[in-house]
Amino acid sequence: MPTAAASTTPADIIDTALAAGSFNKLTSAVIASGLGQTLKSSGPFTVFAPGDAAFAQLPAGALTDLLKPENQERLKALLTFHVVPGRLSASDLANVQALTTVSGKSLPVRVEISGLAGSEFRGMLQVNGARVARADIACTNGVIHVIDRVLIPAE
Repeated sequence: MPTAAASTTPADIIDTALAAGSFNKLTSAVIASGLGQTLKSSGPFTVFAPGDAAFAQLPAGALTDLLKPENQERLKALLTFHVVPGRLSASDLANVQALTTVSGKSLPVRVEISGLAGSEFRGMLQVNGARVARADIACTNGVIHVIDRVLIPAE
């Protein structure tokens, strides 16, 4: 039986994260927080996305507690600390020391460049101490950079 060819057309941030299969906890949290429609809007947004393994590093029960309806505002504050307005590729971040998140908080950026090939960034990129494990996942409404831990905003 023939199979349909996989679409190479980029999807929005939410659909891209869902299709990846490694952002289940993040997408569940985004939907529970009420931010799902925002990340499906035209944006553009840059999302520093912790994968399921990054969420597993949180203290036991922390995510379950954040997903409770009474903690929706705390969850929103945590998630919006991972989102920056605009479409910023890794190479765009090469000369940036800090970004302002959609929550209005400062997100420190640290870059060690080992080279640039055209517009492609080569090196190490960190945001708020989290390492970008995979950069520049294109979406119709922005870009996703996969990070190795959940970013916790200062209170």
